[in-house]
Amino acid sequence: MNFEINNRPRRLRDHPILNSMIVETALSTDDLVLPVFLTEEEDSPVPIPSMPEIFRWPVSIIIEKIEEWKTLGIKCFAIFPHVAPSKKNEMGTEIMSPSALAYRAVREIKATVKDIALIADLALDPYTIHGHDGILSNDGRVDNDKTVEILAKAAVLAAEAGYDLVAPSDMMDGRILKIRQSLEGAGHVRTGIVSYSAKFSSSYYGPFRDAIDSKTDMFVDKSGYQLNPANFREAQRELALDHLEGADILMVKPAEPYLDVIRDAKRAYKLPIAAYQVSGEYSRIWAAHLQGWLDLESCAMESLLSIKRAGADIIFTYFAERASKLI
Repeated sequence: MNFEINNRPRRLRDHPILNSMIVETALSTDDLVLPVFLTEEEDSPVPIPSMPEIFRWPVSIIIEKIEEWKTLGIKCFAIFPHVAPSKKNEMGTEIMSPSALAYRAVREIKATVKDIALIADLALDPYTIHGHDGILSNDGRVDNDKTVEILAKAAVLAAEAGYDLVAPSDMMDGRILKIRQSLEGAGHVRTGIVSYSAKFSSSYYGPFRDAIDSKTDMFVDKSGYQLNPANFREAQRELALDHLEGADILMVKPAEPYLDVIRDAKRAYKLPIAAYQVSGEYSRIWAAHLQGWLDLESCAMESLLSIKRAGADIIFTYFAERASKLI
């Protein structure tokens, strides 16, 4: 018996060819940025226990790995340094050294590997002993303006080293304008800014802090500068300010817990919207897979599709290598 139904959406879904023709969202390797952790303390890759299949890569090996990832279609890489403890201090001064790992490695990479884009992380937490993303004042709070001064100088060093984009992830007020002015003043007019515009004070960052070794004995509370996860309008304000100050790309971080913010940013701005599928998003899928509760690859791809569908033009993801083999 058939009902008299005028609208049967299953007509198209039930036909494999037609179903494939009406796909609304598709992932491409061009959408993906692979975050890469570098180290200068080891001669071989160092596995990160809280992030399966992710390593800290020695500079001596990273060029070969980037060439390998490039063959998969990955062409953009965000570089994060694991700074030796002996080079960390209260002020994070290593970020101001032209010979620092993050700059030295990129000079070597760019001298050998062609047709790639490299993104510099601008933040002090890999360089400070206290784990904060800025310089602390006497009262223990992050000093906004002193931190911005350091980041602006580091942006110029990054551009001089060969980075194509700088990505301030600190959430200091006014840093996009200051960085833009510093880059322009130093003649780096082609260096773009990926602004971590709506970076939330999230519980999903734990494995990343393992990767760069920024954890301390005491809990590091970053809620004084990162966004409250409850606040949507505040995220809108931050996106608007970075847009006005000269960002080239606006980012939302984390990604999947904040799809509503990604969607709103996509509708509000004509700039590319990036989203960072952070370490905790990666590790929770892996953890459920290792327990036998979820399928790793299908859940990873579904998560990435949801981020893309929400409006992200660019996705920073630790699944980039695996996803590129599946796309």
